Amino acid sequence: MATAVSTQPTEPATHEEEDAPQIVLLDPALVVRDECNAREEDTEPDEDLINSVREIGVEETISVRPRPDGTYGAFKGWRRAQAQQIANATAQEDGRPVRRIKAHVREDLVGKDGWTRFLSLVENKHREGMTARDILKSQELSLIDMSDVERRQASKALGVGRNAVKQAKAAQKLDDAILRRATAGGMDLEQTAQLAEVEHVPGAERRLLRALERDHEEGNGGRGHWDQEMALLKAERTDADARTKAEEDLKAADIPLLGQPGYGQKDPSKPLAELTTGLGNPLTEDNHKSCPGHSARLDDEHRPVWHCADPAAYGHKVRPQPKKPKTQEDEQKAEDRARTVACNRAWKAAAGPRQEFVKRLVRGKTLPDEARLFAQQIMLDLPRFYGKWADKQRTQTVALLLGAKDPENDSASETAAHFPKNRLANVVFAQVAAAFEDAIREPKQFDTARMTHVYLWESPDRLQAAYLLLLEALGQADDGSYQLSEVENQAVARHRPDAAA
Repeated sequence: MATAVSTQPTEPATHEEEDAPQIVLLDPALVVRDECNAREEDTEPDEDLINSVREIGVEETISVRPRPDGTYGAFKGWRRAQAQQIANATAQEDGRPVRRIKAHVREDLVGKDGWTRFLSLVENKHREGMTARDILKSQELSLIDMSDVERRQASKALGVGRNAVKQAKAAQKLDDAILRRATAGGMDLEQTAQLAEVEHVPGAERRLLRALERDHEEGNGGRGHWDQEMALLKAERTDADARTKAEEDLKAADIPLLGQPGYGQKDPSKPLAELTTGLGNPLTEDNHKSCPGHSARLDDEHRPVWHCADPAAYGHKVRPQPKKPKTQEDEQKAEDRARTVACNRAWKAAAGPRQEFVKRLVRGKTLPDEARLFAQQIMLDLPRFYGKWADKQRTQTVALLLGAKDPENDSASETAAHFPKNRLANVVFAQVAAAFEDAIREPKQFDTARMTHVYLWESPDRLQAAYLLLLEALGQADDGSYQLSEVENQAVARHRPDAAA
């Protein structure tokens, strides 16, 4: 059987095919930047590349030309070579191996500067950055298929946490435009995933980017402003979810939810509390259900306030009440009410970042001296609130701050028993902090000294303010890892040392 032979001319072999350079292992210290490297700007390796090389070395082969002085000029991969040089400089100190680097040694390009620059240009021109979505997807899929050991090493190399798989999956829910803005704004994987949690809260992206910017402006690597803004956004999301559920419950019960009348329109509806039957008997939810006008509005806590959509049409009477003209005082009361609702929500939200910070302090190797002295003072002075708290035997918050997996059921004393002897101060501070956390949990409290109710965001007592100010100072000392929220700042303003000046 005859064999067909192609008569088409073949392409000439390229330089690389012709010489088939072998891959060799070079000492990175011998690699310098080739003068024909096309990349003139952005020639330094970034922190992500350096971290990756520290963990796994340079995986992609670089291309170099021999130089007369015994060094090698990198025209492809100079940033990777520098990253390995940096990693090797501290390798022995960090207990990592000193690595060599894989390289194509292109002896055929010695003296061929034009072709060398061309090859360098081709690599850099066509090396486009991956999209944020592609990066997230590749992180998720690659980490899923790894062993635990490989995943830990890869996570370090990528500069991500141990929850990177979940975070990458969550972050992919964002659309491309938001992902680009998040990346450009400096959000890491965890922060991008957190943005996805609250993206539907109005202004969430703008507020988080501003919080991140404030953390960056302080330049200490902390994320205190981010944590506080995130806690507030989660509280707002929870509030919005509660309203959505209340609306869905009304819809499932076939009860209309009344909207607000448009401009210039009269609202005929009235709450049942202001109405009676035709005979003058009170109207309630139960005896009004059969009325075609049975409807509801939701109050600030998303509870239904029962209404009749048109009392006159359905034979109800309005309870006789003297009509009060709307005054400036009424408008001020409505404004005060809205502010109270917002401050109460913010006060409760601030507890999350605050307790997370206390947990980090308690579980650290060394408790800051200021925290130890504060706990010692409370234990010795035994203020009244601390004694009352101890009598109630509330141990869940102590267990939470000590790091119990299930604070509701795990014993605080058993959790504390796992702490080394030299961390007794940590355990004591956890107990004192738990007493404060339980004492300031609710924003509205009864002040026995003044015999009146107060809001803590307006008027905390001296010790409560001292506790918050202590945490603020410790957070600042810890590279800004914790910041007081706006509502907490408002609460402690008059207790600051310079306030009396």
